[in-house]
Amino acid sequence: MSTGIFLDAMTPRAGKTLIALGLADSLIRRADRVGYFRPVHLGDTPAQDPRVRLMQETFGLDDDAARGGVSLAQCREYLASGQQDELVSVCLAVYAQMAPSYDVVIVDGTDLLAHNAATAEFDLNARLANTMDCSVLAVINGGEAESVEDIVNSVEVTRSELHAARTDLLGVVVNRVDPEWAQEVAERTPAGRRGGHVYVIPENPAISQPTVADVIRSLALDDTALGASADRDIQAVKVAAMTVGNFLEQMGDGDFIITPADRADVVMATLASALSPNFPVPSGVLLSGDHLTGTATQALIDAAPFPVLRTPQDTYSAAQSVGAVHGELRAGATRKIAAALGEWAKHVEEKELLHRLELPRPATMTPLRFLHQLIEAARADRRRIVLPEGEDVRVLRAAEIITRRDFCDLVILGDAARIRELAQNEGIALEVSEDEEPTRGVVRLIDPASSPLREEYARTYAELRAHKGVTQEQAMERMLDGSYFGTMMVQLGDADGMVSGAAHTTANTIRPALEFVKTKEGVKIVSSVFFMLLEDRALVYGDCAVNSNPDAAQLADIARASAATARQFGVEPRVAMLSYSTGGSGSGQDVDTVREATELVRSADPDFPVEGPIQYDAATNASIAASKLPDSAVAGQATVFVFPDLNTGNNTYKAVQQSSGAVAVGPVLQGLRKPVNDLSRGCTVDDIVNTVAITAIQAQQD
Repeated sequence: MSTGIFLDAMTPRAGKTLIALGLADSLIRRADRVGYFRPVHLGDTPAQDPRVRLMQETFGLDDDAARGGVSLAQCREYLASGQQDELVSVCLAVYAQMAPSYDVVIVDGTDLLAHNAATAEFDLNARLANTMDCSVLAVINGGEAESVEDIVNSVEVTRSELHAARTDLLGVVVNRVDPEWAQEVAERTPAGRRGGHVYVIPENPAISQPTVADVIRSLALDDTALGASADRDIQAVKVAAMTVGNFLEQMGDGDFIITPADRADVVMATLASALSPNFPVPSGVLLSGDHLTGTATQALIDAAPFPVLRTPQDTYSAAQSVGAVHGELRAGATRKIAAALGEWAKHVEEKELLHRLELPRPATMTPLRFLHQLIEAARADRRRIVLPEGEDVRVLRAAEIITRRDFCDLVILGDAARIRELAQNEGIALEVSEDEEPTRGVVRLIDPASSPLREEYARTYAELRAHKGVTQEQAMERMLDGSYFGTMMVQLGDADGMVSGAAHTTANTIRPALEFVKTKEGVKIVSSVFFMLLEDRALVYGDCAVNSNPDAAQLADIARASAATARQFGVEPRVAMLSYSTGGSGSGQDVDTVREATELVRSADPDFPVEGPIQYDAATNASIAASKLPDSAVAGQATVFVFPDLNTGNNTYKAVQQSSGAVAVGPVLQGLRKPVNDLSRGCTVDDIVNTVAITAIQAQQD
């Protein structure tokens, strides 16, 4: 039987979506099977409910794992006709179908949408929670309180009401609190006699502020011809009704501008402002009315670096409509989801919250669990990672996600003015500073060309490379290269790790580390692994990115390093030394090399089982292993696969990735004294985020 957690909004606009996301993120790392149930869903079907879609897309839940009970319209009909028993029965029937299939089910109660029926909704939620035998996590909106005292009273009233309703109170979340009050609220609302630890989450504008995409959705605007991303935060809404000169003095970064469609002067002024490094960039422009736009003006609009939209409404009506739009956590809103998960992680003690729940220990490692555990592991021992490619938009977008998830500190290298301008033009909300020790959540910017660190780094580099004849002048020139500057930051302890390669080759990323970071003691070569995330387990493949034709000693080195990396990331190493032959069935130089490498690993007295030479099928398939190597501790259950050469390894990981749908994370470099990791030039923002997390975890071992 599954454990149920009922999310109960005790006040309107409590921000329960953030709580559902954060709770699911916590549970997905602690249970194999997590379900989500919305007893009363919006829309005619659960698929039309924004929160159901959000949970499905964010956590990979299918239609069976994320379900709904009755529509809001049906719910109101049941309540209006006095058929609450029937309503509860229908919802209970769906929950009863889900419960046997999941270790834990999040039950997301109603949102107090009917302000004149708050009592009826409270009674319904309490009855549903009790009937389903769920613990209740109550959510309060602290943002509309007039004082800390009001919030404290709301917590006590919530505890009292839920106690009277005989619910099992798991905890109380006070959400959307004024950041200036958050600490006092936390201090004045300790765990009560009636149960329920109190968690205080401050209001975060990155979540509550609407985006241009929210405006498009709410006003049903046409976005088919947009040339710029609509995922931009709206800092303020401004109506341009004055002269251009006066208007420009009023406009700020991220303002959403509303102006009549025939005000070509305003359109051109906003475009000119966006293209100037010293003027603000709007988040978007909304042209009101049915006025025609001239051909020349339209050509400029088509090239605008921000969204330009149209509405048939007049300017006043359009301003009212836009003003009523609220920021929402929806499927696809990656930046807001990252901010929400970051707030949950910072302000909710997961272990304390979940300690009373009887959750079975996960038996499998899904891709989602592995990736979410990366973030959590990185957050547990915060490190500073340097990103040398600050003028790549993907790097800046990844930096925004990382700061919102709040799992490590970042340093970005590049021309500071150019980076600020690029982030501004792309609508990337990244707080940056050139201070040596910026506050948490602020990214440090360093321009190697003007940094006072350059001379110190060059002097160190010249000393380390003196045997190669490197002069101070040559070293100063070398430190203009972001990879060299960033690697020297890691070498001297000014950063804990480096991630590069989005815009440069692998050789460009690794070369500085090979020159002066060097390999760990006892390690002869730098190698790499990919984490191959299958549906129910994580495997480690090495080396698929660095060494072309390793000899026996190098293969042994790769095996030991790969086993250590696997263990570091929660994969118990059982190492298969791969070949086209298994055991003693074959011969030849290639097989002999693998056989020799295997013996070298064994003779080093490793604390992990190793088998080789062994074919891939015998390493993974238990029935084949039983016939070929019946007494092996690795055959049929290998977790670490060491390929005989780069050609085999690279092709195999890509074949598995494409044919099985496995998620490939890497390459992860290993063997260096300090962590430096390479990205593919075709990497995505998610790839960068994951690699930064991996690098931060590697740095924790130094």
